Amino acid sequence: MQFQVHRSVALSVLFTGVTIAFASPPVHPPIETRWAEEVSADQPWPEYPRPQMVRKDWVNLNGRWAYAITPRGGDRPEKWDGEIVVPFCAESMLSGVGREVGPDNELWYRRTFDRPETPVGGRVLLHFGAVDWRATVSVNGHEVGSHEGGYDAFTFDIADALVPGQNELVVRVWDPTDTGTQPRGKQVRDPHGIWYTAVTGIWQTVWLEPVPAASIASLTITPLFDANAIRVDVETRGNADDLDAVLIAKLGGAAYRVSAGTRRTIYLHPEDPIPAWTPDHPTLHEFTISLADRSGDNIDQVASYFGFRSIEIRPDKEGVNRLCLNGEPLFEFGPLDQGWWPDGLYTAPTDDALRSDIEATKRLGFNMIRKHVKVEPARWYTWCDQLGIMVWQDMPSGDRYIHGDMPDITRTAQSGETYERELRAIIGEHASNPCIVVWVPYNEGWGQWDTARIAGMVKQLDPTRLVDAASGWTDRGVGDLHDVHVYPGPGMAPVESDRASVLGEFGGLGLPMPGHLWQENDNWGYRAYDSQDALTDAYVELLEQTHRLIGSGLAAAVYTQTTDVEGEVNGLMTYDREVIKPDPERVRAAALKLYTPPPVVEAIVPTSENANVLWRYATTDPGPGWEKPGFDDSAWEIGRGGFGTKGTPGASIGTTWNGNEIWVRRTFALGEVPAHVELLIHHDEDAEVYLNGVEAAALKGYVTSYFTTPIAKEAAGALHEGANLMAIHCRNTGGGQSIDAGLVSVEEGRR
Repeated sequence: MQFQVHRSVALSVLFTGVTIAFASPPVHPPIETRWAEEVSADQPWPEYPRPQMVRKDWVNLNGRWAYAITPRGGDRPEKWDGEIVVPFCAESMLSGVGREVGPDNELWYRRTFDRPETPVGGRVLLHFGAVDWRATVSVNGHEVGSHEGGYDAFTFDIADALVPGQNELVVRVWDPTDTGTQPRGKQVRDPHGIWYTAVTGIWQTVWLEPVPAASIASLTITPLFDANAIRVDVETRGNADDLDAVLIAKLGGAAYRVSAGTRRTIYLHPEDPIPAWTPDHPTLHEFTISLADRSGDNIDQVASYFGFRSIEIRPDKEGVNRLCLNGEPLFEFGPLDQGWWPDGLYTAPTDDALRSDIEATKRLGFNMIRKHVKVEPARWYTWCDQLGIMVWQDMPSGDRYIHGDMPDITRTAQSGETYERELRAIIGEHASNPCIVVWVPYNEGWGQWDTARIAGMVKQLDPTRLVDAASGWTDRGVGDLHDVHVYPGPGMAPVESDRASVLGEFGGLGLPMPGHLWQENDNWGYRAYDSQDALTDAYVELLEQTHRLIGSGLAAAVYTQTTDVEGEVNGLMTYDREVIKPDPERVRAAALKLYTPPPVVEAIVPTSENANVLWRYATTDPGPGWEKPGFDDSAWEIGRGGFGTKGTPGASIGTTWNGNEIWVRRTFALGEVPAHVELLIHHDEDAEVYLNGVEAAALKGYVTSYFTTPIAKEAAGALHEGANLMAIHCRNTGGGQSIDAGLVSVEEGRR
């Protein structure tokens, strides 16, 4: 389904009576996307900005404005520094400015516009998609309103401030960035690692909308899946007490007209089943809402759409909680999506660019996106609705940070009010998009405060979606999901009776691609590789391990991440979106396998993670033949596995080993040897594993969770009924260290 795009008439910015002293030319980033050359400075982003509530008449104010950067607290500038292209932030190349603003300064905008025609007694609304952070807006010298919050849209009725003909619009913006406690996501004044360039000012579309005196202010669309019905809550503006709210829709060839009278809640309950929305079949249904007078004439009308779907947690046939879309279990797998661009920073260069990331995500086999500590323009969510991809929506983070062993932070009254107000606004603004299936109020303890109450508040605001109360290491036992982060992983939290176990972040496999880098040095990833083939192999292996965890109860997983961002090079795509780093076909095939029944994995030789296992061990070289049956290890010490130092991520430590090398041996008994046996191991760092004296695996580096890996054919053939020997040599060069291992049987296709 394609929705009609209404484009406004372009308005040229006028600088009548304004003195402009042009600042130094902007600094260009080292890379940019192919869409940058398509940006029109006179009217970028010409598309209608609010696809779920469309009116025919509107005026786009994007384009060239005058700007000035002045010390905070000063008067309106007499001279302006030059032109800025709205809606790109001042720090971005596409704005034409490319300058840091900073918390000690304010960013001023100015432009003029002609008063649009309105119905008799009508109003003129001034809309801002998003401004980071505090915006004070004046029209013709009269302040019409102010707003705090970098991620939610806001509107002012400016009709009373307008004059016939030309009018002046001035916007004053201050952004504390990381000196304040407000939600800010990944923005910092000193970008490094996982922290990115600060964004200041207008970063989404600005537009005018003439409306009648009584008009539709907002729609909230709620699918009632089990009842085969849709509820539409209509909020009005002005005196609409005597007007009738009317819904007109077509479903399956049948036309429906539902009147709510003067009530503002409309129910559409067709006789035939409403076609459902899924990632494979993202069916959307168009409708209109009108306000009609007693004679039946429409006073106001908007066009919209809905997707019909449900999301919930249900136990599968084995009693394990799964995420269910429309009542059916569906493993949800998606990338961590930061939503940053080298040329526009927070703002994609064009609508085509915005859509392209989602299309690439679909092509790589994902059915979900976790939008990470950022909120996108409304059109992004509509593209997800249309293209068929589920969304886990994060609340942008702010204030202080905690580690997993720390209590929730204590916010000031102002900080708490700021966080809650914007969280409520974001949920309300995007509640009608069928793509959103999970709200994530906190990530990795960033600003985590009053977790149980906030999770309950989110569920009360939107009981139709799931709540991932704390993604990462600060679980408080509330919400619908128990979410852990394991790098590179994979891993999972234990299965619970009331919540689903999900892997909120894993992967982070890094590969810098020369010619596509934001910076040549100091690039960063959770795990580095030196070729695209090696990266592909590692990615496919991670997903193979993830597939096995599904059989243990894993309900969803999020891979880090969609693209490189500035100095972070663990993206599937380069920052300029020119290269998909791993092999796309292998990536897609590995992802699609996750949606198939997982193999049955059963322990046949337990690890120390789940059993009290005794080993013999030595920390000095035992000499030749130590790995073979019959070797005399009677002088070795006996200790409980695993071996290493406490605090090593994902390890189960029973005996401290803090030296450079260790040799361990254990005997185990087997009955009938399974057809397919694999190693289950945690190692930090390099390890060689032998079974009955035959090398089974040679493993490099370290891991952060137990994982299975194939064993050499010869070693598998050496296993037999009765007593067997496992022997391991492990080396460590620094940091955490561990070694522990067992064996599992793997059986495909039994589920």
